[in-house]
Amino acid sequence: MRRLIIEMGQGVDLHGADYTKAAGRAIDDALRHSSLHVVQTLNLPPDAVQIKVTLGVQHPEAVETQALAGKFPFGTVAITAVKGGMDVPHLAGDTQVVASAAIEVFLPEQTGWRLRSTGD
Repeated sequence: MRRLIIEMGQGVDLHGADYTKAAGRAIDDALRHSSLHVVQTLNLPPDAVQIKVTLGVQHPEAVETQALAGKFPFGTVAITAVKGGMDVPHLAGDTQVVASAAIEVFLPEQTGWRLRSTGD
């Protein structure tokens, strides 16, 4: 498998300290920054594309990763939450949650063309 793309995003839940909501918004932000038509032109089966998502939040155990996998229209998706992001205390006692997301898309080796090696 070769990594074709890596994209970053940020998401925030302003009220309710919902880590899954903030993480979902970070994924949405990253997805809005990329459009990979090359994947569709290769006529690969949908599960041949592997997608690795790393989410950074202050309380990774609070992210419902299985609920977020449905945000991807194709591919085998693996989502991991790690310590990161930021919690911002609010004057009213609420916590604002900031999450970050890194989405990596991997394709199997192709014949007839190849991705240029970048030293990875």
